[in-house]
Amino acid sequence: MARHFVLNTGAKIPSVGLGTWQAAPGVVGDAVYAAVKNGCRHIDCAQIYGNEKEIGFALKKVFDEGIIKRQDLFITSKLWCTNHAPEDVPVALDSTLQDLQIDYVDLYLVHWPVRMKKGSSVSPESVVPSDIPATWAAMESLYDSGKARAIGVSNFTTKKLEELLAVARVPLAANQVECHPVWQQAKLRELCASKGIHLSAGNVLQHPVVVSTAEKLGKTPAQVALRWGVQTGYSVLPKSTNEERIRANLDVYDWSIPNDLFASFSEIEQASLGRNQHQQQMLKTAAAVDTMSMPQS
Repeated sequence: MARHFVLNTGAKIPSVGLGTWQAAPGVVGDAVYAAVKNGCRHIDCAQIYGNEKEIGFALKKVFDEGIIKRQDLFITSKLWCTNHAPEDVPVALDSTLQDLQIDYVDLYLVHWPVRMKKGSSVSPESVVPSDIPATWAAMESLYDSGKARAIGVSNFTTKKLEELLAVARVPLAANQVECHPVWQQAKLRELCASKGIHLSAGNVLQHPVVVSTAEKLGKTPAQVALRWGVQTGYSVLPKSTNEERIRANLDVYDWSIPNDLFASFSEIEQASLGRNQHQQQMLKTAAAVDTMSMPQS
């Protein structure tokens, strides 16, 4: 099994990375260091996570110690909703680059198809009319400058993707979304595949089919869920600050889910997790966007 997928830019994105959302200050740096030391080659970040400075110190440490060279590590970050104004987009990336102590990101994503007032918190009341084409044009300038080696989106539905594809000059390289055995996103995966857009996901969960498959294969449920994602054709970004679990999450390459067991995943009843307060609030906010009149939602 290949340890990477190829983006439409020609760049290689590792099949398994480390998600840093909800990784608390004081531990996220150690998690990043442990992940890279154990062979992880993709670190997924975002300005809104509030931990990019600490991650930056960890990255500097692995580079200074010669554990890995910058060009061999894939780093993703994301543009937050309060920075969608075209003039704010390059400022936001410069801030991320400064915090991460790097000169470029390998992938920069529009975090949500929602624009909010500067300095506001997440709520439907914070939403202002969006102009995704203008935001994307600013993202394209970052791609042209080389500060973002690839650009894409996150949490975009098929409808949002199609609207953006109609006006994009630089093709979208990736869409990072919720995707797992209980929310397989078949229609979205099909659209992404047809347009050359790589799909990436960070959710891992337990389900009776996942647990049963794990028992039969002598693996953990998390490993099976991750392997299912990679075998389905998208990269996975499990979140952990525990070195043992980080190491286990990377063990998805030298085995596979047999066809008969893999087929049983298609029988799982589908339901989006929406399992935390932040995601619930963002989904409500995104829904509010669809009720507004705007140039592009």
